[in-house]
Amino acid sequence: MIINGSLARLVLVRGTGARLASALVALSLSVPQAAFAQELSELTQNPLGGSRVFGSKGCVKCHAVNGLGATVGPDLGRISQRHSFYDLAATLWNHLPKMGEAMREHDIVRPQMNTRESGDLIAFLFTLDYFDPPGDVERGKRLFVEKSCVVCHQMGVYGGVIGPSLDHLSQYGSPIVVAAAMWNHGPTMEEVMKARGVERPSFSGSELNDLISYLESASAAPLGGPLYVLPGDAERGRVLFREKNCMLCHSVQSVGGRVGPDLAQREHQWGLTEFAAAMWNKAPLMVEALANRGMDIPQLGSGEMADLVAYLYSVQFFAETGDPERGEQLLGSKGCLACHSLGGAGEEKAPDLDEVRGMSSPAEVIASLWSHSALMESAGTDPWPTFSSEEIADVAAFLQGRAQDR
Repeated sequence: MIINGSLARLVLVRGTGARLASALVALSLSVPQAAFAQELSELTQNPLGGSRVFGSKGCVKCHAVNGLGATVGPDLGRISQRHSFYDLAATLWNHLPKMGEAMREHDIVRPQMNTRESGDLIAFLFTLDYFDPPGDVERGKRLFVEKSCVVCHQMGVYGGVIGPSLDHLSQYGSPIVVAAAMWNHGPTMEEVMKARGVERPSFSGSELNDLISYLESASAAPLGGPLYVLPGDAERGRVLFREKNCMLCHSVQSVGGRVGPDLAQREHQWGLTEFAAAMWNKAPLMVEALANRGMDIPQLGSGEMADLVAYLYSVQFFAETGDPERGEQLLGSKGCLACHSLGGAGEEKAPDLDEVRGMSSPAEVIASLWSHSALMESAGTDPWPTFSSEEIADVAAFLQGRAQDR
């Protein structure tokens, strides 16, 4: 499932240092509109718009993002584990009574959100997982030497001249640019390293993050012009996954090849730097697998790499597909049918669930949950039914299936 087609590609003025989500929040709330532009004219879910929703709807009065905002609720940028959509939906639903109580205590008017605003807010919260915290510059400097980057590459006047200077990469501050460069030049770099007896290094996500931070800090002042900080069009990435023959070796949710792992079955969600590190580390095996098929490694531009990452990120974000049969059972066990009827059968205190609209997209799900919770709170619902992410996915699958059957 794609996030309604695309993840926005945002453009910031180069030199803002906005690689981090916290910087994105600060800029979106305080920098004049002229500093931003949208590459795509129509976006179903707009992370930048979501950051404005986060401010204008009062979320920032209770929640911070990487230290920016209030401390009534948890800092949403410092959640230790990356979350899927249904994780977020379940967490939001389960905490709505406490959120409502906190809003009343702090005299905050409960905001209303339409589908577009909910979708934008989802996209904003989703993109928080894209970015890593700032790396350790000093450790990155040590890694530049320890990983033998210095043998071939130069930073300023420091390093070898066999490969290109890395000064230009630091102007972008993006792991995607680094990932594309490492992927495209990997085979050539490996040949040079073999010829010089240099062991090919591997990187963890944190090590690559530190190295990128060093590249940023050691460069000259960045040039003017646009800086792409938030990649990717998930739908284009899905097409590229086929066109670049990735699916000959890899599957996504069991569709595709079996040479490599299923890329939707990762133990945890990867951020941008983890994607870049994984592609570098696995490149020799991938090159060998392609060579066995008589194929060369496909070249990827930075935009194409961004789209592929957006696609792979999105399928993990909606990894829980849901079981409609369990969803139907949950409507009874969670007490939903104590108020709602289903297909004309049952209680009629609340609308028939077969007539409910707005469960066909993530944005509509969040908007529906938010609006419905206000009615339940005013009715004094006690105890409040709680759901796990899997249970939310099951209920959504059932309701979507019923809507499709009508």
